[in-house]
Amino acid sequence: MYKLRCFYVAAALVIGAPLLSYAAGPASSSGVDLKAMDTTVSPCQNFYQYACATWRKNNPIPSDQSRWGRFDQLRENNLAIEREILEKAAKPGANRTAIEQKIGDYYAACMDEPAIEAKGIQPIAPVLREIDAIASNQDLAKVIVRLHNAGVRALFNFYVRPDAKNASQEIASVDQGGLGLPDRDYYLKSDAKSVELRQQYEEHIRAMLGLLAKAQGAGAADAGAKTHAVMTLETALAKASMDRVARRNPDNTYHKMTVGELALLTPDFDWKRYITTVGIPQVESLNVAAPDFVKTLNTTLRDTSLADIKTYLTWHVLLSNAQLLPRAFQTEDFRFFEHVLRGTEAIAPRWKRCVRSADRALGEALGQEFVKVAFSGASQEKALALVGQIKTEMRKDIEGAAWMTPATKQQALGKLRAVTNKIGYPEKWRDYSSVRIVRDDYFGNAMRAQEFEIHRNFNKIGKPVDKSEWGMTPPTVNAYYSPPMNNINFPAGILQPPFYSVKAADAVNYGGIGAVIGHELTHGFDDQGRRFDGDGNLRDWWTAEDANAFESRADCIASEYSNFSPVPGVRLNGKLTLGENAADNGGVRLAYLALMDSLAGQTDGFTPQQQFFVGYAQIWCQNSTEQSARVRAATDPHSPGEFRVNGVLQNMPEFGEAFSCRLGEPMVAAQPCRVW
Repeated sequence: MYKLRCFYVAAALVIGAPLLSYAAGPASSSGVDLKAMDTTVSPCQNFYQYACATWRKNNPIPSDQSRWGRFDQLRENNLAIEREILEKAAKPGANRTAIEQKIGDYYAACMDEPAIEAKGIQPIAPVLREIDAIASNQDLAKVIVRLHNAGVRALFNFYVRPDAKNASQEIASVDQGGLGLPDRDYYLKSDAKSVELRQQYEEHIRAMLGLLAKAQGAGAADAGAKTHAVMTLETALAKASMDRVARRNPDNTYHKMTVGELALLTPDFDWKRYITTVGIPQVESLNVAAPDFVKTLNTTLRDTSLADIKTYLTWHVLLSNAQLLPRAFQTEDFRFFEHVLRGTEAIAPRWKRCVRSADRALGEALGQEFVKVAFSGASQEKALALVGQIKTEMRKDIEGAAWMTPATKQQALGKLRAVTNKIGYPEKWRDYSSVRIVRDDYFGNAMRAQEFEIHRNFNKIGKPVDKSEWGMTPPTVNAYYSPPMNNINFPAGILQPPFYSVKAADAVNYGGIGAVIGHELTHGFDDQGRRFDGDGNLRDWWTAEDANAFESRADCIASEYSNFSPVPGVRLNGKLTLGENAADNGGVRLAYLALMDSLAGQTDGFTPQQQFFVGYAQIWCQNSTEQSARVRAATDPHSPGEFRVNGVLQNMPEFGEAFSCRLGEPMVAAQPCRVW
């Protein structure tokens, strides 16, 4: 009901300025982190090591993390700010505002571990009884609604998004889902590590079902059979699921149909009862993102005993709610999903988990308080100025693209002009006044917040899209581009050092937040974004000639990154990471070109060009456990930090010029790849 497991955006080398040597010392006035660097490494051999090796040596992965980098450090800083806000708000008193009382009481309830222990499994008992009482297809549909409303993503996913071919209107979507492991391939691969991981997952299911049986005062003699039932059903769903690369093509996930047509695909599931029970407005049509999955779902439901379906649903209640239940469930959930799967050594302190929970549940309420203390108008103004400069460079890039015909260029320029941006936080804050928060009811608070969000989204169906709405909370250290809204979004959480600082040199800021802005803008024209027009509609606006030229350029990037190996025996999937890698390459180039209009002299032994590249590299300094690297290689469309640096810069002759690198050195690609 609660856990969201989303595993749900050049030519010749010219010799330039010489590299000036210096002794590593304190952080420079330019914003370059000198103490992070290892200047014994040649920047032309491995720039990532040159910029980050000492940082990596001095910043081991904390015990409660599976990866540790500059993004993670900033997230920890933001967590500390949020903690201070929440702890102050949690102190009872007449002077608390309505928002402070709501977020403070939520946090206090989360921190009250004795109360959570005392309630045991009582909070999930009602839904478990409903599952046990299922006797028909109609009952099943009704219970699935109950689970989906509470965030348990059993059997399939049902959500609301802008209609891909009518982006001004919201539409309901039915999609594949229902898995417990991060990806379909975890169920299907036959290599030794995958087989071992499945065995460990089965052990975890048995352990969790055993904890439930113990709490219910029942025996666990049939835990093995129940675990087998769960794995059989989930494996059937996995086999029917589209892989992540295929899903990158939005045409593959757009199949608009009526509810009646959906019912013909799955006659053994009562879709009319499901939609009626959800309580959403009249649905004339919806998008079925994965028709083959829906067909297989019908077969799976028909061929699976009702007892096994109940076991599967019970498991997913535990899976989704483990961190809301007593400590034994939390510990076992952590043991598999964080320790076994990702290599994390220790569960995070309770306060961190409660801050994150508050951000998920009441994100814009907490965000209002966060921006008061952690975000300035100066940061917003600078970001807006950088966006304008980088858009200008993108316009020049499109106008000068020799591989595009005039017709496609005009379409691309029209889309670029239509891009809007949101910086910092929403213009209108979400109203949580209807969400009841009780100081001694953590589970109930989380459920009520979850149901509020689910119903808020369901109520959008058939209505105009609100482009002012944000998809991230203000403290989030991230940014995104939305294809259906054709906008770029930068929360307050990322507009801080090391990405942006008023004290840093322009070159370092361009290499930091400038590259982030360029990255998100380029997403509008990557392998996914290029399929949407300036109004956000899924429409082919490319000539066949230009589409082929784009694919050829994109294939170069995909092939290049497919040769990168984050851990021995594992290579990146260049097709899965194509959009992010194209955005990295294009974004850094755009930010660099924008910098060239505002050059100043040398500081700390670096030219502005060198400052830019070091500034970019140092936002990606990171360490990772091997387990986490394996999971990310299989599921994450983003490449690891090392390859987000070296993979991009080896394609840029401007980098080689800045550091006097020569053809034949590792940081100079013999045949550089470039999309934008």
